[in-house]
Amino acid sequence: METKLFDSEIRVMNVLWREGDTTAKRVSDILKEEVGWNMNTTYTLIKRCIAKGAIERREPNFVCHALISRETVQEAETNELIGKLYDGAPSKLFAALLGKKALTAEQIEKLKSIVEEWE
Repeated sequence: METKLFDSEIRVMNVLWREGDTTAKRVSDILKEEVGWNMNTTYTLIKRCIAKGAIERREPNFVCHALISRETVQEAETNELIGKLYDGAPSKLFAALLGKKALTAEQIEKLKSIVEEWE
């Protein structure tokens, strides 16, 4: 993902990833309920996402279609976090995540299998 999305824009994207293609009005209604945003705020954020190439507007009825996947954004955000806070070392992030948590045997096995897939 070349375009940086701000947290507020990711909230808009989360609605589209969860709901699929939907009208701007429906996105606005959902975000009003979830975070208390008014329609103008939501429409402004949708328009920013359109300008950034993250959302496509389809007519009729101003239907919003996500042009980038949740996985693409997650990867970009994770890479930024690793670069900014963990000196670019994924192992440091991994250690920080595990350092404060008590994991079940099942969770440990799941993590082992993920690491094995990467090898």
